[in-house]
Amino acid sequence: MKKRVVRREGSNRSASASVVRTVRYAECQKNHAANIGGYAVDGCREFMPSGEEASSGALRCAACGCHRSFHRRDEETEVVSESS
Repeated sequence: MKKRVVRREGSNRSASASVVRTVRYAECQKNHAANIGGYAVDGCREFMPSGEEASSGALRCAACGCHRSFHRRDEETEVVSESS
């Protein structure tokens, strides 16, 4: 799942910069065997929401059933400058 956020910065009207941040949730890192003293992950490779955006299912993974916070977060930031 990818989420894209764009934010404009700069007080000068002739030149401004946009910061584009792309967030992706990768493999699940939940330790399913923690309660018995072991370590085991389920192999879910990428977060897939089980519901629509802004619904209660948007934070649950359809593949493994875990909350989104158990998935590794990859964030890319890109600064794009615009000049007129």
